[in-house]
Amino acid sequence: MKEHNKEGQVAKEIEQKTAQIPSDVFLWSSVSAMAVSLALKIMGKNHTALFVGQWAAPFLLFGVYNKIVKTEGSEKGD
Repeated sequence: MKEHNKEGQVAKEIEQKTAQIPSDVFLWSSVSAMAVSLALKIMGKNHTALFVGQWAAPFLLFGVYNKIVKTEGSEKGD
């Protein structure tokens, strides 16, 4: 039988804190990053627009992580 690796205390605390954040925060942060990136691009600040535009994907990934923690919990049976 395979031994189950348990999560560390830091991971548990992070999951408890992030589970309190509404999922909409991550979605709107992503949309906002895209809007700000577009505005910067229109203003001719191409490098800054690219930098800010790249934030959209991590915000969405944080949202997925947040949703998983809310639905599955940090560990089943813990």
